[in-house]
Amino acid sequence: MTDTAPRPTLEAVAARAGVSRATVSRVVNGGDGVRDILVERVRKAVEELGYVPNQAARSLVTRRHDAIAVVVAEPETRVFADPFFALQLRGISKELTAHDNQLVLLLTEGRDDHARVGRYLAGGHVDGALVFSLHLDDPLPQLIQRAGVPTVFGGRPGWSGDRCGVVYVDSDNRGGARDAVRHLAGLGRTRIAHITGALDQTSAVDRLDGYRDVMVDADPRLIAEADFTPAGGERAMRELLDRCPDVDAVFAANDLTASGALRVLRETGRRVPDDVAVIGFDDMLPVAEQTDPPLTTVRQDIEEMGRLMARLLLWGLDRGKQEGVGGTPSSVVLPTTMVRRASA
Repeated sequence: MTDTAPRPTLEAVAARAGVSRATVSRVVNGGDGVRDILVERVRKAVEELGYVPNQAARSLVTRRHDAIAVVVAEPETRVFADPFFALQLRGISKELTAHDNQLVLLLTEGRDDHARVGRYLAGGHVDGALVFSLHLDDPLPQLIQRAGVPTVFGGRPGWSGDRCGVVYVDSDNRGGARDAVRHLAGLGRTRIAHITGALDQTSAVDRLDGYRDVMVDADPRLIAEADFTPAGGERAMRELLDRCPDVDAVFAANDLTASGALRVLRETGRRVPDDVAVIGFDDMLPVAEQTDPPLTTVRQDIEEMGRLMARLLLWGLDRGKQEGVGGTPSSVVLPTTMVRRASA
């Protein structure tokens, strides 16, 4: 065992900078009322001594933990297998890191985990929460509301009725779906099928609604339900070919679903796009550029969605700590764009 040097103290920083302990405390904790020349001296002393603030003591002064909970309402097997979550978490992490905040990742495997997450949030360990991939029957919104934690949601929440102050970041799922189906119709396709996502999530419902906006009189047999996974796409594509062997186009609810559908079409001898054109949703490059053929898809900026979620939450927290400053940030819906590759 080796001896460790004692940690520098506020008093040591104050002595090095030639200021009072109270002045060092105000500078370190982001307080106002310190002249610029003194601020610079304190920061120089902090750097020279390698001073690291005691987070517990700092929290007593600032009433902030500089920690944000990121709650993903999915089991870890799904989170770590789906590139969507990696992209969104990367955006969140970049924004939190830029503002010197710690990311605390919380996943939910089942009902017991929901209660655990609720208890953790209510325990005052974090300043706020970023929550995404909610399902319609998810108890997390109620648990978070009871915990009183400032929250920004990823995706439009699907509960009934209006709740004041709810802030979310989403993409134009319905509009993007309309663009995809119109593109397929513009190619002369007449038997356009849709493989849905999990219909207990608003993104899947909105994309189905966008499909129906264009295919007003579509044969109900051309809609097959899946769950945003490659396996779900395979299963749904087989169902569609059994029911409607003359299908000539498929709009899949996401790129992973489309990748599963492409495998089945290839196995059954259908040429893409000659026999069946395929469009996905997301434009996740690890998926869309690696399919055979490369996937035409609707692009949503997933990483930017994560950054915006974090930015809105931090903005709201900063506004909340300023005396006399009220208001909450507004929800944001990002546009989507078509990315044409070889599948349609």
